[in-house]
Amino acid sequence: MTTRRAWKAATLAGVLAATTACAGFGGTSGSSGGTSIVVAVVSNPQMTDAIALADDFREEHPDIDVQFVSLPENESRAKITASVATGGGEFDVVMVSNYETAMWAENDWLVNLQPYADATDRYDTEDFIAPVRESLSYEGDMYSVPFYGESSFLVYRQDIFDEAGLTMPEQPTWSDVRELAAAVEESEPGMNGICLRGLAGWGENLAPLNTVINTFGGQWFDEQWDAHLTSPEVREAVQFYVDLVRDHGQAGAATSGFADCATRYGQGQAAMWYDATSMVNVVESPDDSVTAGLNGYAPAPVVETESSGWLYTWSLGIPESSEHPDEAWEFVAWMTDRDYPHLVGEELGWERVPPGSRVSTYEIPEYAEVASAFADPTLESMEAAHQDNVMARPVPYDGIQFLAIPEFQDLGTRVGQQISAAVAGQITVDEALDQSQRYAETVGESYQEAG
Repeated sequence: MTTRRAWKAATLAGVLAATTACAGFGGTSGSSGGTSIVVAVVSNPQMTDAIALADDFREEHPDIDVQFVSLPENESRAKITASVATGGGEFDVVMVSNYETAMWAENDWLVNLQPYADATDRYDTEDFIAPVRESLSYEGDMYSVPFYGESSFLVYRQDIFDEAGLTMPEQPTWSDVRELAAAVEESEPGMNGICLRGLAGWGENLAPLNTVINTFGGQWFDEQWDAHLTSPEVREAVQFYVDLVRDHGQAGAATSGFADCATRYGQGQAAMWYDATSMVNVVESPDDSVTAGLNGYAPAPVVETESSGWLYTWSLGIPESSEHPDEAWEFVAWMTDRDYPHLVGEELGWERVPPGSRVSTYEIPEYAEVASAFADPTLESMEAAHQDNVMARPVPYDGIQFLAIPEFQDLGTRVGQQISAAVAGQITVDEALDQSQRYAETVGESYQEAG
């Protein structure tokens, strides 16, 4: 477990520059004498839906005025981290993940939500999918609660594959994916074989790329904290990823993140997309995608390992610096309880229900019907997302698509920038990894000295 001192040293050094940019958000003067809370979230389709539905909360809680700060993923991470790390108090509710939760809880930066959850009628934390619940807990208590959970899988255009006489293997390898991408482009001129993230960021391009590194047999560090980003396995994995997206991916891939691939795939521009299982909210939405009802789903592609999907959850926590934790919990509970999926389904469509958080969601008949194509692949991917299944070699850190160490926000961002430059053709993969290795060695040495 990372110590509080190590977390503070690593995090505060990286967020001071972001703190100034974060100042000015918020404002907690309530209307009509009520309490105002500020909720900081990531700009993604599920959160856009939550903001659109927030009047339901306001009607139930007329004395609580909710203000949202919604930002792109990289910017949101930086601002939320800066505020929470320095006790800035700008936000009453923050969107975090299973990367931050346990480390921030250890450092007393998040409110323990277990007492709130236990005192809230019908909230039922045992209804959360077990791997997700456990990933958001510290010493047995939940310090953030999931809005949605995800693993990763491969979505593909079943109709296009059928027309081209192509078959997706039950467990595709990355070599299979490359061959299928080329075959689709031959049969469907003008369509990209695949969409993959190239946008720099530890939560952007490194998310899918790390699963490729893992299944190719690579690792960031060995058990002695020696960096291995220039190992043959990592070089092969990264070269494969860069070549695949450059040869068969979307134009401008170096600036494509999750949202861009969702748009491109949803508009019918790509035949495959490897990414988070939460993509179903877009690709199966008749309002947002021309692919709704036309998709097939396959497990995350592998090379040396049994599986390679990640485990991730966007969750809501309350910073210790919040002056309104009780009101903040009222909002958190509204957005993550059993009833919220019903609200989304009835108001916006059942295909837009946030997936992967509660078991009971999959028992709703209307949702089970629309989710028939992707419910089992989603749950199977989440259940298989354990390091023993997705990594070929032992490592000293937790995490699949991230490293659960405080330094990873900065290290991952720096490495992600190098990979993005390679995708753009500005530098070679060898150059990107040589520089990344130097970044990683500095982090590894700090753990060797501490050990």
